Amino acid sequence: MKTFNWLMAAMMVVALSFVACKDPQPEPGPGPDVPTPTELTFEASVSEATRTSAFINVTPSDLEADYFCIVYNAFSVEQCATDAELVAKIYLLATEDFNEAIEGCEVVKIDSLQSSATVKKIAELSDAPYSLIYTKYTTLELGYFALERIVNLAEDSNASMLYADHYQIIDGVKKASPVIDYKFGSLRDDFNFGSVLFYNAEALKCGASRMKQDYKFAGLYDLRLKVAQKGELCHINEYLYTEIENDNRKSGAKIFDYVDPKNRGVQIEMEQACTEHLKEIGGYLEPKFEHIEFSENNFEFEASVIIPVFNRVKTVRDAIKSVLAQETNFKFNLIIIDNHSTDGTTEAIKEFAADERLIHLIPERKDLGIGGCWNAGVHHPKCGKFAVQLDSDDVYSGPDTLQKIVNAFYEQNCAMVVGTYMMTNFNMEMIAPGIIDHKEWTPENGRNNALRINGLGAPRAFYTPVLRAIKVPNTSYGEDYALGLKFSRKYQIGRIYDVVYNCRRWEDNSDASLDIVKMNNHNLYKDRIRTWELQARVALKK
Repeated sequence: MKTFNWLMAAMMVVALSFVACKDPQPEPGPGPDVPTPTELTFEASVSEATRTSAFINVTPSDLEADYFCIVYNAFSVEQCATDAELVAKIYLLATEDFNEAIEGCEVVKIDSLQSSATVKKIAELSDAPYSLIYTKYTTLELGYFALERIVNLAEDSNASMLYADHYQIIDGVKKASPVIDYKFGSLRDDFNFGSVLFYNAEALKCGASRMKQDYKFAGLYDLRLKVAQKGELCHINEYLYTEIENDNRKSGAKIFDYVDPKNRGVQIEMEQACTEHLKEIGGYLEPKFEHIEFSENNFEFEASVIIPVFNRVKTVRDAIKSVLAQETNFKFNLIIIDNHSTDGTTEAIKEFAADERLIHLIPERKDLGIGGCWNAGVHHPKCGKFAVQLDSDDVYSGPDTLQKIVNAFYEQNCAMVVGTYMMTNFNMEMIAPGIIDHKEWTPENGRNNALRINGLGAPRAFYTPVLRAIKVPNTSYGEDYALGLKFSRKYQIGRIYDVVYNCRRWEDNSDASLDIVKMNNHNLYKDRIRTWELQARVALKK
C-alpha cells in the first residue's frame, strides 16, 4: 500500500545553466567602465551519473563572479520512483520553469523551499498518511530498507516528525553524521535534523494550518515549532541514508553564521517565529525587569576583570597588558585564575607581579572548568562590585573598555552587560564576519530571543552580588550562555554597541575545529540549558 508522498527540492535541466549568484563588480582602475552583466549563461554537459549540484568560477570580460546552479539528481528520483509499495507520489519542488518531463514525478513551482507559501503548498499536496521532505539538491542515497524502517517507526511511535542519523560525503570521503535528540528547549533555528524530514501528514497539515505569518525564510522553522507543540519530533539513531555535504568549513567558521550581517533578514523572521511560539506555549516574558540598587553593597573595588587561564603562554601577556592599560575614574583590579598551567603560562603571569592590581590565583581544586574558575574569582574577597570577562587569548580594544562597561550598568540599570566585539586573526587584524554587535538583542524581546540564538556576545560583565547568588556552572562550554539566560529571566541585560573587545580566532581556540561528536555534545548541552530555562519560565505563568 502506498503510504507517503515524497517532496524533493529540485531544478531539472539536462545541461547546466549557470546564473550569477550576485552581480559581478568591475575591478577598480583606470580606463573606461566595463558594463556589468546581470545574467550570464554557460552550458556544460553532465553525465547521467553525475547529475548533481555544480559550481564553477568564471571570468567573463575581466569580471570575477561565482556562478551556481542546482540540478536534480537522477538516481535519487529513480530510487524512490521504483518503490511503488511505499511511495504514492513524487513531487519535485522547483524554483524555475522548465518543460522537461520526469517519469513518475510531478513538478511543483515554488518561490523557495524555506517559505511559508511552500510549506502550505506541501501541506495541500500531502494526501498520503506521511510526507517525506528532502531539503537538499544534492545526491541522496537511501540505506537498505530505509524507507520501510522509517515508515514502521512512524507507525509504532505515532511521532509527528522523524529524522535520522546519516552519512555525509565531504570532499569525496564518507563520514558519519549523527544528530541529537530534540528537546523542549531546542528552539535554535539551526538545529540539525539532516536533510530527510519524515512528517505524519496530519501533523504537517495541522501545523501548516496554524501558521499565522507569511515568511520568506522561516517557513520550515515555523512549521517545526508548530508541529513540536502538538507531538514528538523523533530521532532515529540509526544511519538510514547518505547525503552530499558541500559546506566543508571548520566548526569555528560556521558558528558565526547567524550573526553575519548578510543574514539579518533571516534572523528577524526567525525571531518573529520563535517569539510567537513562546507566546503559544507560555514561555514568553514581557519586558518587565527587577530594579537594582547598586548602592546597597560595599566593595573595595568597583570592578574586577576575571581571566581564567590554562596553557595560554602565547596570548596571556597580551590579555594582561590590555587590562592594566585601562583608564578609569574608579578603582579596579585583575583576578587571574591559573588552572594549573604547565606550558609557562604561570611564569608569564608572574612577570606582572609588581603591579598590585593583579591577583594571581592557583586553585587548590583540580576539578575546575572555566565556570569553576570564574566562581573562584568572583567569590574572592577582593572581587569588585562588577565582574568583567576577558578570555586569556583575547584583548580589550582600547583603554576605555572597562569604563564603558561600568557606565552601562548604571545607565541601563542592568545586572549584566554585553559588549560588541571584532573578529580578528592572531595578529589582531580584522577577519570575517568582522564586527559582531548582536543587534538582534532588544530591550523588549532580547530575553525571549536569547532562547533561539546560540550566544549573547562579548565581553560579558555581571553585577557581582547576583552572580555570587546564581553561581557559574562548572563547565568549559556554555557556562556564559547559561548565565545570560538565568540573568535575563529577572533582570535587564545592558548592551554596548561600540567595539570594546577583540576576539582572536586561531588554531588553539576551543571551538576552532570540533569533530561531530564534540559539536553534538556542545549543542545538546545548550539545548538542555534552554530546556531548563524554558521550563522555569513556563512555570512562572502557572
